[in-house]
Amino acid sequence: MIARHWRGWTEPDNADAYEHLLKTTVLPDLRKIKGYRGGYVLRKDTPSEVEFVVINLFDSLDSVKRFAGPEYEVAVFEPEARHLLSRVELLAHHYQVAASSPLESSVTLSKSSLQK
Repeated sequence: MIARHWRGWTEPDNADAYEHLLKTTVLPDLRKIKGYRGGYVLRKDTPSEVEFVVINLFDSLDSVKRFAGPEYEVAVFEPEARHLLSRVELLAHHYQVAASSPLESSVTLSKSSLQK
């Protein structure tokens, strides 16, 4: 399995809109790709900017290429996302998954649950 790792940053005022775009458009579209196995969106809020780390899991590099094309290391953005992001990593990083510990059940976390 391949993990594709990428980071992007938004202004604080654009962070919720970008997270919404990921949840409602980007992740559902990824689920349509043969070999896509799921992903994670990580968010870190600071006063000056919000960092997003996106980790998507694929069966193989061929599956990654179905998503990103032949130059699969180049980051892929939805046009709407580019307007919300203040800076981005231009390249995605790919790792062979060496080990995992599956969750017993799906867990949905919100910002409020992390602040307790």
